[in-house]
Amino acid sequence: MRKNKYVLILSLFLVLVIAAGCSSSPAAADKPAENGSAAVSKEPPAANEGPAAVSYKDGTYEGTSDAGIHPGLKVSVVVKDGKIAEVNVVEHQETDGIGSIAIEKLPSLIVEAQSTEVDSVTGASLSSGAIKEAVNKALEQAK
Repeated sequence: MRKNKYVLILSLFLVLVIAAGCSSSPAAADKPAENGSAAVSKEPPAANEGPAAVSYKDGTYEGTSDAGIHPGLKVSVVVKDGKIAEVNVVEHQETDGIGSIAIEKLPSLIVEAQSTEVDSVTGASLSSGAIKEAVNKALEQAK
């Protein structure tokens, strides 16, 4: 009987320890440590970090890509003050209503992001990829 009592007490203790470990909130990981040590930030990098931190030589640069539905997509990229100021698709044979949607939307997204690391247009992934590739080729000349 005494042995059963110890097993029961030990079992309850283990249940309490497990329950206490499971009840810690994930939000606690985002709070700074109270003992003065630095906490790890889970926020995205600042705007001046990563690909957007690249500075380019001012000018107008052209890039081409054959990665779309049809070959020969050509872009013009204008760099002012070291940043992407304009992206224009100047030649293409992409399908109206499909690839043309990427041609309308992606250039402004690239300028806003200061990077070609933007989402592709749904349904126009080949055209989107061609635009990004052509812009990257143009930007290589601006480095």
